Amino acid sequence: MTRETDFSDAAEPAEPPARPGGATLSDWLEGARPRTWPNAFAPVLVGSAAAALAGGFVWWKALLALVVAWSFIVGVNFANDYSDGIRGTDDDRVGPLRLVGSGLARPGAVKWAAFSFLGLGGLAGVVLSVTSAPWLLAVGLLCILAAWFYTGGRSPYGYRGLGEVAVFVFFGLVAVTGTQYTQLGSVTWYAVVAAVAVGSFSCAVNLTNNLRDIPSDTEAGKITLAVRLGDSRTRGLHAVLELLVPLLATVALVPATPWALLGLLAMPVAWKANAPVRARATGAGLIPALAVAGLAMLAWSALVSAGMLITSL
Repeated sequence: MTRETDFSDAAEPAEPPARPGGATLSDWLEGARPRTWPNAFAPVLVGSAAAALAGGFVWWKALLALVVAWSFIVGVNFANDYSDGIRGTDDDRVGPLRLVGSGLARPGAVKWAAFSFLGLGGLAGVVLSVTSAPWLLAVGLLCILAAWFYTGGRSPYGYRGLGEVAVFVFFGLVAVTGTQYTQLGSVTWYAVVAAVAVGSFSCAVNLTNNLRDIPSDTEAGKITLAVRLGDSRTRGLHAVLELLVPLLATVALVPATPWALLGLLAMPVAWKANAPVRARATGAGLIPALAVAGLAMLAWSALVSAGMLITSL
């Protein structure tokens, strides 16, 4: 049955009681979903290496960019936990622990955690923008709004099949090129190519989640891209995002540095990440693919970054 209740902030339901004992520190850590953190680390690593290749690496700006990216990914994870939890989308969910859906934490506490991490990222972003280009403040604000309205508000865009688009834009294009721009003052073509690869990897992680959740999301009225495409086409798209795009991007980076071919060493990890999807695994059978997909993205980013750094020496 599709849930059509308006769960906007103005009409937020009364908080249900948390489960006796409440969430432990370990529960909160799991709720922050560490397996998604490569989505934050990878673009900053590649963007900083691209800045170094162009002769403009600035270590403290790279560190600030990392704080921004990590805070935003944790913030959006808690925001999704809160918004999906009060809608009931997580009631029958397979996958990592959800604090609200499991009853371990009150919705208000999870909402506060989301705002705290988004605020931390915003604060680091203000410093980075003021010391680089003030107009980046607008980009940072857009990132915060995108994080909240992914599953929050009256009409979340994550419920209309646009989640992967947002992931590609914000954790791929914006994160990589933004990291380079704040250090270098410009964006190079090879940073854009690397951003496409990182964004593609990030999309594959998100798509794996949504592929696993097709039955529960359909029941809850959450129309993700996977729900729109259906099982078979979603699996085909996953292969394109996890394997084909990164492979082509690696080759495309050769004119910038032949050492970019080190990225090919990460492709067996990407192949392994795609294996459960190829094998038509469902439900909990897709969970191992998430961790491996994050490792593939991080491995590719580290190897390509190493190639850029070797060339910059």
